[in-house]
Amino acid sequence: MRAKTMTAIWVTMIVAVIAPPDVWAAKQNAVPETPLTEAGRKLEAGYSGQLKALQEELTRAVPAMDEQKKSAYLKAREAEKAAEAEANAAQQRRGKAATAQALVNHAEGKWIGGADRGIAGAQAMLKKATTEAERNAAQKELVKWQENRAAGIEALKERQEALDTAKLEEPKLIQELDAAKEALAQAQANTLKAIKDLNLESFLSSDKLDAKLAKYVVLLEATPRGLAEFAQQGKAQETLVEKLLADTELMKQMVVADGARECKYGRAMEIYTAIQEASTKAGEGLLQRLAVGISLEHAVPVKQRNAESETDAPANVDPVKRYLHFEKAFLNNELDPGFKGLSAWDYRMVVNGEEPDHILAWGREMLRNYRPDHITTADQRWRYVEAVKTDVRYGSQDNKYDKPELQFFQNIIMNGGVCGRRAFFGRFILRGFGVPTTARPQPGHAALARWTPEGWAICLGGGWGAGWVQGRKKDLDFLAITQARATGETYLQVKRAQWMGDVVGEKRTFGFHDDDPAFWSGLALYRQRAIIEEAKAVALAAVGEDIGEANESKVKDIIEEIALTDEDKAIVVGKDGTITIPAASCSSPTKSTGKIIFMESTLGGKQLHYSRNGGPQDFVYTFDAPAAGKYALSARVVTTSWKQHLFVVANVAKEPIDIALPHTVGMWEKTEPVEVALVKGKNVLKFSREHEELKGVTIKDFTLTPVKE
Repeated sequence: MRAKTMTAIWVTMIVAVIAPPDVWAAKQNAVPETPLTEAGRKLEAGYSGQLKALQEELTRAVPAMDEQKKSAYLKAREAEKAAEAEANAAQQRRGKAATAQALVNHAEGKWIGGADRGIAGAQAMLKKATTEAERNAAQKELVKWQENRAAGIEALKERQEALDTAKLEEPKLIQELDAAKEALAQAQANTLKAIKDLNLESFLSSDKLDAKLAKYVVLLEATPRGLAEFAQQGKAQETLVEKLLADTELMKQMVVADGARECKYGRAMEIYTAIQEASTKAGEGLLQRLAVGISLEHAVPVKQRNAESETDAPANVDPVKRYLHFEKAFLNNELDPGFKGLSAWDYRMVVNGEEPDHILAWGREMLRNYRPDHITTADQRWRYVEAVKTDVRYGSQDNKYDKPELQFFQNIIMNGGVCGRRAFFGRFILRGFGVPTTARPQPGHAALARWTPEGWAICLGGGWGAGWVQGRKKDLDFLAITQARATGETYLQVKRAQWMGDVVGEKRTFGFHDDDPAFWSGLALYRQRAIIEEAKAVALAAVGEDIGEANESKVKDIIEEIALTDEDKAIVVGKDGTITIPAASCSSPTKSTGKIIFMESTLGGKQLHYSRNGGPQDFVYTFDAPAAGKYALSARVVTTSWKQHLFVVANVAKEPIDIALPHTVGMWEKTEPVEVALVKGKNVLKFSREHEELKGVTIKDFTLTPVKE
């Protein structure tokens, strides 16, 4: 009797006209409908019939629940929300002392300290003044800063009093916060117990209904009309929809990966089928998951960002070519080692970039040439993306010099940018190496989130909780999803609860920070929380917070020491007298300094990188020449920016010679030769770089060719 009663309750929760949850309905209503033909109306009726039949069947499959236990869960949930609100309020009260301290620091440092600096400057002006006008101007400036200092002292007094009061209250506030946290923990435990008492664990652990649930969600999200609009285009499109609705495993993959963009499942199936036809390798394993991710993400065309001069380039990214690009890169071992273990959901955040495929390839080759150390750095949070810190200068003053023949990301590393452009470049270079990434803006600042083998991390911005993730989620909700998904099959329990919410017509909630969840969404989120706790997942600390809007980090870089062998440093003299000097054969410095860094080279051996950060430093080579005379000196280099120079002094020459470095856009090139005079036997070449707009340069070797008289 109870089972029948519960079934009736669930049936009454289902809306009379089957429609997608609000999150999709808004998207559907925003798109003008295509009129249905007579064939289209028949198709819509057929799809509607399938959806209705599945809904009725799944509704009957909902497990019976004791009303008292359900009521206990709902009460426990309300008690937890109240406890959470009190804990948040207690945390804010506890923060009064920290806020008061920050205000005192501001008054002492920026306000009074700034006034003191202003007074010193005005006094210096007054001392140097030679005219009455100059003295009056200096005196006026002095009075202004003295008044500003007086105001700062008054403010400091008030702020210090507030701080003293806050510190007196602090012990009490700490006790209140501890008590609130304890109450919240107990309330959360009570909710989890109430959920366990519902006896739904075996239901959520079973895959018995997965095929029907997946098909139901596809029909619900796509809507019968949306599928009919696609299928009525022709027999080929109708067949694709039939094929999709018959492929239970593919539909399950799709909905586990959060479904097609804007619910365009017909187009997703069209792309998936085209990929299967284009590649014999796309049918299984990671490449099949990659095909699914691309199909879902490109169901709505991704606009391609071409170089301005490429007026005839494709307007949108070709999803089949995007698949083939990553398949080839993977088979050639060009991607991050973690690429092979990603899910279809992860791949979506690799393949959704606006860059053309050839620019993805350029990014990989550029970094391998220019900063291979960023590809192997031990800190996975900085891997690849550290190029932003070292080589994308903060500031927008040079953005006006972007070149139309270069693509957007090539212009960024050339001319720098503020937080937005830097985050864009970071995400681009990660995608290039097959690493999932997404935008993670925060108030007034652009940052990014990225995948690592240990979990997702924030780069170039504040830690988790400081912002939101592109699209729909607070970043803490996104973090929870990534942590739960990392457990693999266990995460399906979360999806099953979400899908049951779809069956009964609930609005989806993506996290506890998103909205107050309805019944099944709440079960999904609590199961997700339990999975994360069982996995003992740890949120990774953010990196680059202080470099997000600056050029110099306060965090000391750890330079990996590499051994320079005799072979690395071997200077070769050819039969014609040409001397080849490896960049690694420095007589000074003989190891990495931070400004000058020795690193492994993808060309073999070692190479030298001269960093844009830090003060100037010379580097010197001592070698023997077989004969005296004039030699043409050139260097094999990689640069990512323009207006770069290298200066050289040969032996006792009085003036340095300017070697103009070509803008190689990340590829290896030789500099135009300059003439130097060598003596027979021991010679010294001293190189330096002191000029405006200094950026990094990587050097593989120098060549000295005898000049024939």
